[in-house]
Amino acid sequence: MAIGSGLGAQLGIAAESTYGTFVAPTKFLEFTKESLALKKTTAQSTGIASGRLMALSARRVVTRKEVSGSIDLEVTNKGQGLLLQALMGTSVTPVQQGATAAYLQTHTLADTAGKSLTVQKGVPLTSGTVTDKTFLGCKVTSAEFSCEVGGMLTATYEFDGKDCDETQTLAAASYSNMSPFHFGQMAVKSGTFGAETALDGIRKVSVKIERPQDTERFYANQAALKKEPITNDLVRITGTLETDYVSTALDDLHTSDAATSLVWEFVGPNIASTYFETFRITLAAVKLDEGPPVVDGYGVVKPTFNFTALYDGANLPKIEYISTDTAL
Repeated sequence: MAIGSGLGAQLGIAAESTYGTFVAPTKFLEFTKESLALKKTTAQSTGIASGRLMALSARRVVTRKEVSGSIDLEVTNKGQGLLLQALMGTSVTPVQQGATAAYLQTHTLADTAGKSLTVQKGVPLTSGTVTDKTFLGCKVTSAEFSCEVGGMLTATYEFDGKDCDETQTLAAASYSNMSPFHFGQMAVKSGTFGAETALDGIRKVSVKIERPQDTERFYANQAALKKEPITNDLVRITGTLETDYVSTALDDLHTSDAATSLVWEFVGPNIASTYFETFRITLAAVKLDEGPPVVDGYGVVKPTFNFTALYDGANLPKIEYISTDTAL
């Protein structure tokens, strides 16, 4: 029996073959918080009946159902592949590096059609009994990654889902020995794509990837449930660079509105040979929107530069992930 508090909770995920069709979870996430919940739309009859002073319970109906919410977690050296695939859209098979235990996943930006997850959470009663809530048809609508001085690399994934099923059997959670990426492993580089160099003075970085989708595909014959959301706008990738004013490199880019390639990476322990645990976001063309330095006191000047990532015409944004995972 589990602990009767959040300490006994669990989250498991699996890639779906068909949108909204249950697949038993095979990966279990170590998360910090979540807010996944069923949303229902109801309608109440307002018919008049002689002498009736209240609406009838029997004449309230559920007209549509959907799921929304988020998962916050630390980005670790294992077990991130399914989330990254659901975010970026490319169907990925880890590629073995040399003849070693290191496997590279390259998640290049693509349409997310067909990329949905079953997300099952176990919520403990105070008695220690863990209740099951299984969310079907979960599509990632955005993800934000962030890391600052002294901190870990964290991520927040936002989801839109089809339905909540409470009839499934709660999967037995199992966890591999995972380590988080952190500030001590962080590097930020900019410059010409493929030849970026280290950028000094960076204290905090955040990158948000938004996947706009039509989440209102409610039709007749669907039993109050939606069909799979469809991409209906351009992908938006934005972020911030919090800095000390050690050079004019970023300030000059803001002034000129010139594009630069941006690489944000975390390189952890060696797996084998020349291959290391790695999490890397590459944005081939970034333009700075605002953040000129201002002096607001005696301290070190600390501008925060906000940026937008754009397509350079040849190189799509990508997330590279090297781990010992042989499958997503």
